[in-house]
Amino acid sequence: MTSSPITALPLTPARVGSPPPPVTDGEHGGLLDALAKVPDPRDPRGIRYPLSALLMVAVCAVLAGASSFAAISDWLRDLDGHARDRLGLDRIPSATAIWRVLTRLDADLLAAVLGGWLTTRARRSPPVRPDRYRHVIAVDGKTLRGARLDGGRQVHLLSALDTDTGIVLAQVTVDVKSNEIPVFAPLLDAVHTVMGSLQGVVFVADALHTQAGHAQQVAARGAHLMTAVKGNQPTLSAQLKSLPWPDIPVGNRTRDRGHGRRETRTVKAVTSRTPGGIAFPHAEQAVRITRSRTTNAKSTRETAYFAVSLPAGDALPAELQGWIRREWLIENQVHHVRDVTFREDSHQARTGTGPAVIATLRNTAIGWHRTNGDTNIARALRRANRRSHDLITAVTSSYPTTQ
Repeated sequence: MTSSPITALPLTPARVGSPPPPVTDGEHGGLLDALAKVPDPRDPRGIRYPLSALLMVAVCAVLAGASSFAAISDWLRDLDGHARDRLGLDRIPSATAIWRVLTRLDADLLAAVLGGWLTTRARRSPPVRPDRYRHVIAVDGKTLRGARLDGGRQVHLLSALDTDTGIVLAQVTVDVKSNEIPVFAPLLDAVHTVMGSLQGVVFVADALHTQAGHAQQVAARGAHLMTAVKGNQPTLSAQLKSLPWPDIPVGNRTRDRGHGRRETRTVKAVTSRTPGGIAFPHAEQAVRITRSRTTNAKSTRETAYFAVSLPAGDALPAELQGWIRREWLIENQVHHVRDVTFREDSHQARTGTGPAVIATLRNTAIGWHRTNGDTNIARALRRANRRSHDLITAVTSSYPTTQ
């Protein structure tokens, strides 16, 4: 091998700690208990319907497939009297009353409350290698294309997905005059509130979040960051591209085929011994992944670079490849489902925090059904709609009962 300022990663495993202990039955809570933490934006004088009951209706309706505020009201009206009593309503509120409350809520707080509630109920599969377990959180943003605010401005949300359970732990609203970068720290705080600790957690994100401030904020919370490196960080990008990759042995290679496509992904990872190390705060490794794809006799090749704050012994190439692929889950398992199943881009919510609130309810529905073992969310929504009493029983139970 030629002389190089880098060393290839060793392939010896290192213990990184056991997974967090499972939540005990005594820590489970029903939905009403969780919703009691959401502050009521209404004037206390003249309140006719408890906020927790209205929120319970909204959550259950979206779990049963309601895709708009009007559909939430319709779902409630279709229930029998006994079902409405179980939801805490002795009479039916108007569609306008429900809409007025939901569009005035603190959407970011509601997302954290519902993310925490789902997390306490989720059944986690035991890791295959407990000594190599790491909690991986994917961060990604989404524009609600149909929702418009004053002046035609669009609503943009930044979310954090627990890639183990499929639960959106937190979601924050991006200021219409800004971008995702300033709300990254508030998102970390919201995830910390839900999880209780970020120690050892790995956050994976796209190139927009390859920011020095983000790396420092993640490290300050005892967590780790893995981000793509592109042209928005020209110095770092040039450094990673200039490394002698041909001299570095392949750390991991996977091959997949299906749907008429063959794909090979090759990972190389190195640590840097150049003065000052990798030109990014807390970065311990540089990673290159090469994707070769053949579809209908047409071949393409793509190379991507990443920086990760975990040292070689704590993040082997096979693990790095797995974490990179998990970053896609928030797009494939959440955003795509919201667009296709809930037709989110066609929903023209315009008032107050309504667009973010309804997006949070959709996240909750997707996470709920995934934690119950459903992979076809559309089918799960239809089943929940047919079995409304079972659904109400499940969400009000203090145990993770499926419906």
